Amino acid sequence: MSLATRSTAEEAMDAPDLPEADYRAVLADLATVNTVTMARRPTLDFLARAVGTRKRFRLLDVGYGEGDMLRAIARWAAKRGIVADLVGIDLNPNSAAAARAATPAGVTIDYRTGDYADLAGGGFDIVASSLVAHHMTAPQLRAFLRFMEAEAAAGWIVNDLHRHAFAHAGYPLLATVMRWHPIVRADGRLSIARAFRPAEWHAILVDAGIGPAAKVVRRFPFRLCVERLR
Repeated sequence: MSLATRSTAEEAMDAPDLPEADYRAVLADLATVNTVTMARRPTLDFLARAVGTRKRFRLLDVGYGEGDMLRAIARWAAKRGIVADLVGIDLNPNSAAAARAATPAGVTIDYRTGDYADLAGGGFDIVASSLVAHHMTAPQLRAFLRFMEAEAAAGWIVNDLHRHAFAHAGYPLLATVMRWHPIVRADGRLSIARAFRPAEWHAILVDAGIGPAAKVVRRFPFRLCVERLR
């Protein structure tokens, strides 16, 4: 597969007829992938800068999957004595049940099902997404960027993959060694092929009317984040 241009092939986990049991198994393995690949660190690093000295904040996570990012944020805030009002929105109705089942008692996270656009005017300080942008088409992504720019009072972050040849070649080996679900093995490599490169992000930001106000930042390993601080 050539990585010169971004792939638009559909990922199996996005299939509307994927059985709920398979979907939940995929989400569980993806949460493990996020741990192994340190996927949450860029968002938590950004959060520290965006929250600053605030003692409370309201955050929206778009496309939360099994909710592992929101749980990490809840732990981060609790350790610092910060009150975090955490809301997640996901299009797939099976995500909410999976996320609630994986969330310990006493951790308050509002897992919702639906379209993020319906939450406009929700009073969010921060809007975040993790490994979601590559599932979007370019027009969908522009609309999402405009939403975040309009709705996030303190800032927003897109935490996603970098379309990089080394990651694309190496991921299948990691997935095989870890014995992840077959869909996670196949979709993971396709996700890398669907991801954007820095120049593409810059063009999308300009087209969305945001331009240099947001920064495109490389994060280890093979992460490409778009960060906007107010």
